[in-house]
Amino acid sequence: METDDPLKEGEKGAWVSIIAYVLLSVFKIGMGYATGSEALTADGINNSTDIIVSLAVLIGLRISRKPPDRDHPYGHRRAETIASLVASFIMAAAGIQVVLQACKSFFVTDRQAPDLLAAWIALGCAVVMWGVYRYNSRLAKRLNSQSLAAAAYDNRSDALVSVGAAVGIIGSSFGYPILDAAAALAVGLVICKTAWDVFIDAAHALTDGFDDDKKLKVFRQTVYETPGVERIKDIRARVHGSSVLLDVVVEVSAELSVGESHEISDEIEKRMLEEHQIGNVHVHIEPYVK
Repeated sequence: METDDPLKEGEKGAWVSIIAYVLLSVFKIGMGYATGSEALTADGINNSTDIIVSLAVLIGLRISRKPPDRDHPYGHRRAETIASLVASFIMAAAGIQVVLQACKSFFVTDRQAPDLLAAWIALGCAVVMWGVYRYNSRLAKRLNSQSLAAAAYDNRSDALVSVGAAVGIIGSSFGYPILDAAAALAVGLVICKTAWDVFIDAAHALTDGFDDDKKLKVFRQTVYETPGVERIKDIRARVHGSSVLLDVVVEVSAELSVGESHEISDEIEKRMLEEHQIGNVHVHIEPYVK
C-alpha cells in the first residue's frame, strides 16, 4: 500500500504559495494604485486569483489523502488533477480580465508615466516568487505531485510576469507611458497561456492519457526481466493523481500451475513497487504458445 505521508508533506508547498500570494497581492495592488502603475496593479490582481488557485491545490491534496472506499476503490488521488483543472479556469478568468482592462487603457489619451518605484517593487516581488517556485518545484518532483507541479508552474509564471511588468514600467518612465499598458497586456496573455497549459495537462490525465513512451518502455523492461515471463502481450498505464496505474498482460509457460503463475504475478507487482513506486498493478496471465 502507498503511504499518504507525501501528500501531507505536499500541503506545505500549497501553504507557502498561499502566504506569499496574500502578502504580495495586497502589497502590489496597493502600491500599483499609489504609483499609478497599471502593470503592477494587474500583477497584483493576478496574485490575488492565485490565492484561490493555491487553495484549490490544497483542497485537492487533502481530498487525495482519503483512503479508498466502496465508491472509490482506487482512492481519491484524482482530486489532485481536478484541483489543477479548477485552477486553470480561475487563471483563465483572471487573465481575460487583465487583458480586457489593458486593452481599454490603450485608448486613454491623458496618460501619465508611473512612479519608477513600481518597477523596483515588481522586481523584488519577482525574486520572492522565484524562490517559492524553486521550493514547490523541488517538492513536486520529489513527491511526484501533479497539482503541486501545476502550482509551481504558476509560481514561475508569476515571477516572469513581475519581471515583464518591471520592464514595462521602466520603459514608461523613460517617456513611453504606453509601455505600462503594454506590460499589463503581456501579463494577461501570460496568465492565459499558463491556464491553457495547466488545463491541457489536467484534461489529458483525466481522460486516462499517458504519453510518456520512455517511461512505459522502462516499465515494460522491468516486467520482461521478471523470471517466468515469456512475452508481454500488452502493457498500459494511466495517471491517477500523483500515482500511476499499470495494466499488463503477460504470457507464461502453459505447463505452470495456477500457484506458480500467481507467484510470477506477485513478483511483477513487487518489482514495480520497489523500482518505480507503482503500488497498483493489475497483471493478467495467459499461456505462452510458441
